[in-house]
Amino acid sequence: MIKKGVKSICGYQITVEELVTMIEKNRSIYTLNRGGVTLTGGEPLFQPDFVIELLRQLPDIHTAIETSGYANTHIFNEVTSLADLILFDIKHTDPEMHRKYTGVDNAIILENLALLCNSGRDFIIRIPLIPDVNDTRENMSAILEKIKDARNLIRVEILRYHRTAGAKYAMIGETYHPPFDTGKAPQIYNVFEENNIKNLIV
Repeated sequence: MIKKGVKSICGYQITVEELVTMIEKNRSIYTLNRGGVTLTGGEPLFQPDFVIELLRQLPDIHTAIETSGYANTHIFNEVTSLADLILFDIKHTDPEMHRKYTGVDNAIILENLALLCNSGRDFIIRIPLIPDVNDTRENMSAILEKIKDARNLIRVEILRYHRTAGAKYAMIGETYHPPFDTGKAPQIYNVFEENNIKNLIV
């Protein structure tokens, strides 16, 4: 973390073996509650070697990974073959809008989404709704078209925009100035319910 030009360390380094040991200590809890291990972030696939090795060492514990899908297809395929559940966050299908608000192209994301839909792995689609950015019927319908035939889609989660990012900016001495109206409620076009796809609005 960099705060007003001064670097400071957040968190701590850990090896795969050390983390597996910590996880194994809680195995009885996972078994009792039918729980497991979820890898989230940030973006877990930015540390692919660590993630892949960790998943390989947890073959009999339920594992899930939350990802934006912004990763090399080879890495994405390997991870999805190891994890039991994929939580796939998708923001926008339009490449120009995606570049404008995230800074990156979405071609690889959509390619990985297509791979996931045909992988046979259980997955959940998560859509963080941002007012006047991706909360349009057109965007929701475009996402629907890409996932509607996937056999292993468990549900779609529609996530209302929240302001927690502001606190993270404050931690590094910055002010949060998103390029959209944070006080405006996003529109919710539930095209998924209209097409008999199980969904959850959070």
